Amino acid sequence: MKILGIILLVSLAVLNTRAAENVAPVETTNVVVITTDLINRLVAEAQTNNPGFLAASSRADSATANAASVRTWDDPTFMVGETLFSPQGFDAAQQGDLTYGITQKLPLWGKPSLNRQVAQAAASVSHAEQDSHYRQLRRDVTKQLFATALAEREVQIGEQDLAWLQVTAKEIEAKYQAGQSSVADALQIQNEVAERNDSLRTDKLMLGHEGVSLNRLLNRDFNSPWPPFQLPDTFPVIPYSEKLISLALTNEPQIKVLDQEVKEAEAAAKSTSRSRMPDVSLGVQGNQYSGDGEFRSGTFTLSFSLPWFNESKYSKDYQREKDAQKAAEHDRDDQVLMVREELHHLTLDIENQSREALLYRDEISTRAGQMLASRLADWEAGRGSLRDVLDARRSWLDSQLMEARAVVGEQQSVAELLLWTGLENTGMLTPLINEPPVFHHHENN
Repeated sequence: MKILGIILLVSLAVLNTRAAENVAPVETTNVVVITTDLINRLVAEAQTNNPGFLAASSRADSATANAASVRTWDDPTFMVGETLFSPQGFDAAQQGDLTYGITQKLPLWGKPSLNRQVAQAAASVSHAEQDSHYRQLRRDVTKQLFATALAEREVQIGEQDLAWLQVTAKEIEAKYQAGQSSVADALQIQNEVAERNDSLRTDKLMLGHEGVSLNRLLNRDFNSPWPPFQLPDTFPVIPYSEKLISLALTNEPQIKVLDQEVKEAEAAAKSTSRSRMPDVSLGVQGNQYSGDGEFRSGTFTLSFSLPWFNESKYSKDYQREKDAQKAAEHDRDDQVLMVREELHHLTLDIENQSREALLYRDEISTRAGQMLASRLADWEAGRGSLRDVLDARRSWLDSQLMEARAVVGEQQSVAELLLWTGLENTGMLTPLINEPPVFHHHENN
């Protein structure tokens, strides 16, 4: 039983020392710490390879080209024809039987300029959507990176537990053969080994899937391997402050998109209001005789449309665009309210998960280790059961997992907060740590 005690003490030292969290079966030299630089490199790769982001970039380029293609002058219209005269009509030699001319629509009432403004506003919407897609991609890569790190941590803990259980099973089997242990203990430890083997297999499969998801975001081959990642420490609490709200309302990507959509709707309404103005065209027409090719007569024309008969339809067109503008403004106002609510939710999530991670790291895990040592001592002295030892060990391992899950949950919430505030990295959140909170019940946190 002394061998079992030594193994337990070694396991306690390994799992309680943060610098040794990634000890066997993974080489510590291969562990990659999740940092801002690592995230930046992966996001830069995703910008180059991710099809969704490339599609958003192409749409932005297309909208820019469309705005540049708006013409001030329409193409002129050329006309050519031949006139046939009856014996009772004019003399073709005098009147001319060949007719040709050209008509040019005039860029009046500022219509081309308004059309250009509509196209430029649409391009601004596409570029805002491209920026929003980039920030969402950064959020997704960051969250998936931490999800992969958590899956790796679960596999590491499972492998360490399986090694402990296998050694314990051998020790109990030897004692059972010597008549010093019960058959119940031997069967129980065998079940524990089988269950851990199965759960470890599941954890490894899920780790592989997390790697596939990360490869998908970067458009890498699904079988591309990833090194083991080391989780960072807990992140400082970000209070729900006026400065945080102001920052988000200025930089939140979707608000920027909706702001541009409002401007696009305004430009479309102005353009539509001018559509009731008549289209004016200037034309020149000539006649010549086909017999000798001599010029006979010329005509200058000024033509314009008569929009007055559709006055009510033009009014409805304008009302349609104004209603679309109001809808865009209401969408923006709704997004502002959503940003305020989501910021409050995220700051609470970060606070709760940080507090939970510290609780498990500094208190629960320590007590669980002490309880496990006590249960093991009682079992070795014949005062306790193997079930008590296994339950205490499971509680201890669960505390390690709960700490890791809380850290990952906090970091994923920080990634969401970066998206909603339009910031690039966690360093930009540092100045907000000491801001006074909006609600007084947050002050003591």
